[in-house]
Amino acid sequence: MSQNNQTEKYMSTQALFTIEQSQHLLAQTSESISSIILGKDKQIQLALSCLLADGHLLIEDLPGVGKTTLSLTLAKVFGLDFQRIQFTSDLLPSDVLGVSIFDTSTQLFTFHKGPVFTQVLLADEINRSTPKTQSSLLEAMEEKQVTQDGATRALPKPFFVIATQNPMEQVGTFPLPESQLDRFLMRINIGYPDQQAEMELLKGNNRHEMIQQLDVSITPEQLIKLQLTASNTHMSQAILDYVLSLVRSSRLSPWFISGLSPRAGLALQRCARSWAFLQGRDHVLPEDVQQVLPGVAAHRLQIHPEHQDKNIDDLIMLLIQQVPV
Repeated sequence: MSQNNQTEKYMSTQALFTIEQSQHLLAQTSESISSIILGKDKQIQLALSCLLADGHLLIEDLPGVGKTTLSLTLAKVFGLDFQRIQFTSDLLPSDVLGVSIFDTSTQLFTFHKGPVFTQVLLADEINRSTPKTQSSLLEAMEEKQVTQDGATRALPKPFFVIATQNPMEQVGTFPLPESQLDRFLMRINIGYPDQQAEMELLKGNNRHEMIQQLDVSITPEQLIKLQLTASNTHMSQAILDYVLSLVRSSRLSPWFISGLSPRAGLALQRCARSWAFLQGRDHVLPEDVQQVLPGVAAHRLQIHPEHQDKNIDDLIMLLIQQVPV
C-alpha cells in the first residue's frame, strides 16, 4: 500500500483531536523546543504554525544564531526522518533528487533516491547554490513528489522543507527567484538571543547532545491528525473579508512593486488557522491574521525603488494599521 493510501486509510478511521487533546500535545512539544532554543517563543510558535499548516519554512538570518538547531529540534520532537543538504555552488540537482545508475548484473537502470526522500529536509544555506539546483526542489515542495527519468515518485508524509538563507549582502549568495520564495509558506528570522538567554547558552550543555536526549512528543501519525484538525479551525466570513482586504491593499500600495498573489492569500488563511489552533481556539480572530502576516508576506513582497530606505517588516505593520478590522 502506498504512503498516500496509508495516510487516507488512517485518517478515515480516526476522529480528529479535540482542542484539549491538541493543547496537551502541543504544550509538551513547545516546552521541549524551548529547552533547546532559548528566549525565542514567538519564532517557535511561528515554526510550529507553519508545520501545522503543512507548509515549508524559510529561515533567513546570520550564521550561528540557531537556524540548524531549530530544524534538528523540530525533527526530533516529532519523530520525523531527517536529512540535511549543505547547498554549495557546485551542488547538482541529482545530488538532491537522486540519480539512475546502470546495474551491469541486471542490465537495467536503478534509481537511487536522493536526500529529498525524507520527512524533514534541511536545505542549509539554500541561496549558496545555483538557480538550477534551487529549482530542483520546486516540484517536491509544491506537489510532494519527484519526477526523474519519466517516473514520478511520491515523497513521504508528512514532508516538510526547512531552508536556511544567509543575508544577500554576504559573499557567494544567489538570490532565490520569486517562484522559489513563493513555495515557502512562511519566512522567519531568529535573531540574536537576549542577554539572559545567551548567558544560559554559555553555561549550558552542548545543544546537539541535548537534542539527542529529547523524547518524541508527537508521532508522525499524530502530526498528520493535528494538521487536519488545525485546517478545520473555523474562519468566519468577516475574517475572510479581512484577509482579502489585506491582500488587495498590498496590491494598491505604493510601497510594493507588486502585491500579494491569490496563493499568498491562501497561505495567510492557512497560517491564521494554525496560529489560532496553537492558541487553543477553534476559531480565527483578526489578531491571528495580524500575527502571521509578516511571516507570510515579507518574502513575497518587493519594496518599490522609491521606498528602498524602508524596512519590509515596518511596511507590513503600516499595512496592518491602514486596513480596518
